This record gives sequence, C-alpha cells and structure tokens, in this order.
Amino acid sequence: MNTEGYGSLVFDCDGVVLNSNKVKTKAFYEAALPYGEGPAQALVDHHVANGGVSRYRKFEYFLNQLVPPDAIGPGLEELLDVYARKVREGLIECEADSGLFELREQTPSTSWFIVSGGDQAELREVFSEKGLDHLFDGGIYGSPDTKDEILARELRAGRIVKPALFIGDSRYDHEASVNAGLDFIFVNQWTEFAGWKSYCDEHSVDFVASLRDLI
Repeated sequence: MNTEGYGSLVFDCDGVVLNSNKVKTKAFYEAALPYGEGPAQALVDHHVANGGVSRYRKFEYFLNQLVPPDAIGPGLEELLDVYARKVREGLIECEADSGLFELREQTPSTSWFIVSGGDQAELREVFSEKGLDHLFDGGIYGSPDTKDEILARELRAGRIVKPALFIGDSRYDHEASVNAGLDFIFVNQWTEFAGWKSYCDEHSVDFVASLRDLI
C-alpha cells in the first residue's frame, strides 16, 4: 500500500508501533488480582474484547459490573496506579516495529501522530525514553480523551491533514477512523483481536502484517 499521498498518518500505539498488547493484558490481570483470579480474568476478557478503549473506562466497568458488591479490594485510583506502574515497566522493554524509521524516511513531508487509548503522559514519557518521540511531529495523544475526541479535535484544529490514514489493530481503531473520515489499514502481527481477519473481510478493510509492509 502506498502511503506517500497522505497528508497525515495516525498510528495506534499498542500492537502497531509497539509490541505492547501483552504487557497491558498482563498488567490488567495483576492489578485486578486482589479481587481474585475469576474477576481478574473477567477484566482481561473485557479488555481484549474492547481493544483501544481507555484503562479508565475498563477499570470503572470492572468495579461496577465484574466485582461482587460486597467484595473488598483496591479502589479505582489504586487500580490505576498499580496498572500504570506495571505498564510503564513493560513498555520501556518492549520492541518497536522494525519498519518504523524506514517508513518515516519514506514520508518526510507527512505529519505523524500517535492516537492511543493509553495514558497520554505515560505515552509521551515512554516514547521519549525509547527515542521515538521525534518521529511523531504531529503529536502523541492518549487518554483520558477518547480516540474519537482526539481525532475530532486535531481535525478541527487543522493539524491532521486529509487525506489521512489511520493505522490500527482493533475494531475500535477502525470505527474511530470511519467516524473521523480517515482511511484505515489494519496491522495484524501483534493484534489481540481474535476475529480480525473475518472483520476485515466483512468490512472490506485492507490489512498488512507490519509497518514494514507499508514501505
């Protein structure tokens, strides 16, 4: 697929730029484990089924819907703190897509963005430590704003320039791109979306294994 005609490229982080989906899945389980293995696994299942949705919404759902009313355990802020600590440790260590720098060289006049369900401050810190932040001249954005909110804001401000391409690995990434009027391509090498192939076929979504396939 040729990316040279786009004004902006918008990347999801987890499972697209970084091999970090499993880091976050493990962190959800470990943060929720004080409530028991059953609720912790239920949170993992909810997380995997709702890729791209922020941790804030997932932990709120966990406490309101998955934890028994009389259960004793950490509250929302403590869950978020434990999760954030474990995620940050994992993100620093995880690999980036091997084609990232070459793709940047191929698209020198295209603005690059990260639009993620991950925490915005955490993303910026991790990308800086990994030496990747300079690639994303358009900005690195994440929660608590949703992807829909971020895309709408950056489009209104004229920072995301159409035609633009969203590169993601989840159903929500595709839905957000459609809502914003962006083209979309699915990257499957690290996705946790078990039904991705059927979904792409059903919705006529192009897909590649990795960013290197866009070079």
